[in-house]
Amino acid sequence: MRQTFSKDERLRSHQLISKLFAGGSVFYLRPFRVTWIRITPGSPVPVQVMMSVPKYNFHRAVDRNLIRRRMKEAYRLNKEIVYAPLEASGQHLAACITYTSKEIVPYEHIREKIILILQRLSEENEKVAR
Repeated sequence: MRQTFSKDERLRSHQLISKLFAGGSVFYLRPFRVTWIRITPGSPVPVQVMMSVPKYNFHRAVDRNLIRRRMKEAYRLNKEIVYAPLEASGQHLAACITYTSKEIVPYEHIREKIILILQRLSEENEKVAR
């Protein structure tokens, strides 16, 4: 699997984003809030992700962009954790990962938490599939 974060992997559909926040499942893994929903297969990738850093926690765009870049990099390098089970079962997910802390944490901490989030997404999807 290529370790990229292509345009197809980004959650961009306004309709899908609305559906995600209206009826999606939520779990917290500090400093992140993850909202996810199963979607009908229609995209070429099994997971579409949106990364969010609220403006009310970080007023400077430089800080928001730094955190978002760290989140995307951690996701890009570890996405196979969630891709493999979804590709095997033919299911698709849409997710939004929101950074909720009020301070900037190091990349290593973000990487560890993103790995745990991807593992939990895989487990939660299996529970729903049963």
